Amino acid sequence: MTRNSVPAPRAARVSCTLLLGSLLCSAAQGQDPNAPPANLAKQAIDNRKAIFTLIGSNFRPIGEILRGTPYELVDVNKFASRVAFLSGLLPEAFADNSRTGDTRAAPEVWSNRADFNKRLKNFGDHAVALSQLVQGGGDLDAFKSAARTVAQDCKGCHDTYRTK
Repeated sequence: MTRNSVPAPRAARVSCTLLLGSLLCSAAQGQDPNAPPANLAKQAIDNRKAIFTLIGSNFRPIGEILRGTPYELVDVNKFASRVAFLSGLLPEAFADNSRTGDTRAAPEVWSNRADFNKRLKNFGDHAVALSQLVQGGGDLDAFKSAARTVAQDCKGCHDTYRTK
């Protein structure tokens, strides 16, 4: 492994911080059971979008390593740990009340829920395995293999359960 830095643009870090803050504030406030259903659906969709934006922002530098950017253990550990954490928020991000609205989630998310949940679990398990590999100082080839598995989980789910 080389010890060169993986670029993390300042704007991306600021965006991630703001989105995570927004997500945490929404979660801390909880969902008002007296709120109209449309507001609860919008909140669920907004939370889901924030989670996916953060996953994308944190997986992007990992994907850049797969395309040849030098590997930096400290940065990779940070990004992989974040993706693993965020993946654990996904099962709750697809509430039944968020089927419609400003979302790219395909109707098949709910009509084929068992397969969708299995894919979310696989993604989460693989993201955690990647994070643990990086924390354990795994070699570059093992890292690339684990990162490709996570990337394939993303692509497979997007191809099946996200509208274009």
